[in-house]
Amino acid sequence: MKSVQGIRLLLVDDEPTILQFLELGLVSEGFEVKTAHDGISAITAAREFEPHVAILDVMMPGMDGFEVCRTLKKAGYPVSVIMLTAKDEVDDRVKGLKLGADDYMSKPFSFDELLARIHARLRNQFPQLLEEAVHGPFKLDDRRREISYQDRVLELSPTEYELLTYMVHNHGIVLSKALILDKVWGYDFAGEENIVEVYIRSLREKLQDREHRLIRTVRGAGYRVDLP
Repeated sequence: MKSVQGIRLLLVDDEPTILQFLELGLVSEGFEVKTAHDGISAITAAREFEPHVAILDVMMPGMDGFEVCRTLKKAGYPVSVIMLTAKDEVDDRVKGLKLGADDYMSKPFSFDELLARIHARLRNQFPQLLEEAVHGPFKLDDRRREISYQDRVLELSPTEYELLTYMVHNHGIVLSKALILDKVWGYDFAGEENIVEVYIRSLREKLQDREHRLIRTVRGAGYRVDLP
């Protein structure tokens, strides 16, 4: 699980259902998201929002995705562009890449693949954004896969690292067991929900959170990280 706090994505598509689907999914992953329904509003949004990644539909009325891409790149915006199109034609891909597009996906596509491509673009163009994040006494270094608490590096298993990363990035929010299982263990996890309790107990021990003031149990709802 990457640290994506503060990473801005611009979604441009003239199909409201696609925009809504992508926006909900990417916001739930922790990204800051802005949407635009056409090319003109996309240019305005890019100027105001300064996205790190722009996901552009090619086939739009008026100013199409190719022209938006060309305009963004010509203006010198430090944005990585992923083109989306219903066409799977080599000529379209070549055209987009020549105009400065950084990646290309054909519809229909899986959300997981798009997410992977977004992370690939961020690693390539904005690697510093995925390396360190600071939340109160926590410092999360994704490159080294280390979490420090009060300047002490915690000895964590891979799953403990993923769980604590997810909870710290979402501090102040009550996270249900079902949501934690989905985000940390994966939607296809077939085990028992009680495994979350086991890992929470282990994290509390390693954080010396004996009074459960850092990782709080919200009865009947889940868990919440409260930063001092």
